[in-house]
Amino acid sequence: MSATHANSLRVAFAGTPEFASAALARLHAAGFHVPLVLTQPDRPAGRGMKLQASPVKQFAVEHHIPVVQPHSLRLDGKFPDDAAAAQAALQAAAPDVLVVAAYGLILPQWVLDLPRLGCLNIHASLLPRWRGAAPIHRAIEAGDTHTGITIMQMDAGLDTGDMLVRETLTIAPTDTTATLHDRLANLGGRLMVEVLELAACGGLRPVPQPAEGVTYAHKIEKAESAVDWGNSAATIERRIRSFDPFPGASTTLGADTLKLWGAAIHENYDSELLNTKKPQGHILFINDLGIGVQTGQGVLVLTHLQRAGGKRLPAADFLRGCPLVPGMVLGGPTA
Repeated sequence: MSATHANSLRVAFAGTPEFASAALARLHAAGFHVPLVLTQPDRPAGRGMKLQASPVKQFAVEHHIPVVQPHSLRLDGKFPDDAAAAQAALQAAAPDVLVVAAYGLILPQWVLDLPRLGCLNIHASLLPRWRGAAPIHRAIEAGDTHTGITIMQMDAGLDTGDMLVRETLTIAPTDTTATLHDRLANLGGRLMVEVLELAACGGLRPVPQPAEGVTYAHKIEKAESAVDWGNSAATIERRIRSFDPFPGASTTLGADTLKLWGAAIHENYDSELLNTKKPQGHILFINDLGIGVQTGQGVLVLTHLQRAGGKRLPAADFLRGCPLVPGMVLGGPTA
């Protein structure tokens, strides 16, 4: 099949964050004609809380692609004028297919039915595992060793559509949501180009998702950031990585809040440390490895921390400005 044949597709795009922007850039580089981009409205961001365009909008504007930013696509919802304007724009764009990646709005049936080839979604998990809003975070938090990308044909359900292609990625023991996100975004863009090339020649072979293995990646809430030192060292270490960069794992030291950005399970701690039965969150030692903290099971060594208003720092640098000592208790009053 010639590139000209594939690139004759009119590919509208719906997405918002960096994950989606990477896919849009890949489609643009591959030569697909993108007549319209849908993205979320500009949001306040930064210390000045000034309105900021999404990464997808920024890319579209730089490359002279028309953009619409409805608050909703429901014609019978709270923003019917927004939805009607988006409907008119999509109809005028006459896309053969709508590519969707981390858009953030539910697509009503009229959107799913509008393109000739329907709507194709880039989902950052191996469906049916981790359907929902936060598949990258939840895979790391759960201790999964593998994840991947699923390109699926969208239907009215929550990530329930037929699968078109899946590809696996290994989750490294040191991966954070930030590092895994970038690899998955790259993979998602590449796979979508391949799928669109197949779609252009009628080569798509949808496969229903299996009924077994369904899990849901619920949206990350800020309230989840607080570390429960009663959990195991392994659980807390995974949560620190899964909440990097958002919302960041945190604990308290008296009235102060500390962000935790790096940690390691201390495998070779002195058994006497556990025999003392110190309270959970108790700082057991401070050495070249970092700050050793008692958990519900095992010792966790904090290696990178941040004070409110400060920067992320290695433990040794952090301690120069925040002199922690053994005996203090994190997540509670100081000893």
